[in-house]
Amino acid sequence: MATVRPPRVELVQLSGETLRALADGDLAAAEAGAPVPLSDYLAGPECRSVWEIRAVQVVVDPPSAGWITRVVWDPDRQLAVGRAGFHGPPDERGMVEVGYGIDPAHRRRGYAGAALGAMLQRVAAEPDVTVVRAAVSPENTASLRVVRRHGFVPVGEQIDEVDGLAIVHELRVRNRGHDGGPRG
Repeated sequence: MATVRPPRVELVQLSGETLRALADGDLAAAEAGAPVPLSDYLAGPECRSVWEIRAVQVVVDPPSAGWITRVVWDPDRQLAVGRAGFHGPPDERGMVEVGYGIDPAHRRRGYAGAALGAMLQRVAAEPDVTVVRAAVSPENTASLRVVRRHGFVPVGEQIDEVDGLAIVHELRVRNRGHDGGPRG
């Protein structure tokens, strides 16, 4: 049986102006400033609240721009398939939280796992990161499979004002700078 390879993805950073246009649902303005073509999904209602948070975040905390939500880009198909990134830079304990959403038209093709893998590659190069967190709704079985497949383990629950109950998963990473040893 042939092994199915996950799709290749790149996480494309957006400017503050593009984040604001997406938060406003203005796809034309967002595309005018974006480095790749965007999609209706990215400017649609499912994504707008995320872009709103990130558009404000980069104004209040400009260095966070290098960490936050990006476009999940399939370079082989030349297609924006979703969004993924961190909620911000590492906190004082070295924790970053991931978030992602894939366009329903492109789900169940490995994009969420590929995007999470790209974020974990980024973390491996960051000596200040010791823990990666993912909060997933207990009803989101696809996302639960994705995080658990990448080695995340459940560590508790939390209630989000917008999303409701989430199972908190964490993945410990061993980077230089915290344990003095090699990254693992």
